[in-house]
Amino acid sequence: MDARLNLYGTAVATKFARYINSAGKVVSDSTLPPATQELVKIRASQINGCGFCTDMHTKDAAHAGESAQRLHLVAAWREAKVFTDAERAALELTEQGTRIADAAGGVTDEAWANAAKYHDEDQLAALVSLIALINAYNRMNVIIQQPAGDYQPGQFG
Repeated sequence: MDARLNLYGTAVATKFARYINSAGKVVSDSTLPPATQELVKIRASQINGCGFCTDMHTKDAAHAGESAQRLHLVAAWREAKVFTDAERAALELTEQGTRIADAAGGVTDEAWANAAKYHDEDQLAALVSLIALINAYNRMNVIIQQPAGDYQPGQFG
């Protein structure tokens, strides 16, 4: 399987990737816990059916020391006892922020208030930015049918 378009083979795509990756660095350098960042990226990628990002972020999380048990349970986080209340709040916000079209009112006040109980304003800003960013990556990869499975941790620097 080959991607429909090489995202690093055109001037426009390369320039866009450089800018979007810079935005990602702002989030990765924030005080939002790295484990939460990976869980958010995994869950949004699962919802969006982005195999490339699901592969990348599960491998990156495992490489950073995340347990296989937690990685296997991300899709069923509501029933899993292995996530903290803060992580659960972030995962709920991720789901609602990713499924905007599915929810008549978008993100609920309850989901926002719950996330705000565990995350300060900078972390909330990072969380919102991360949800938007991973959804953008997911959409790009799904549109071009980027194949999954070959990613190696640290491959992109």
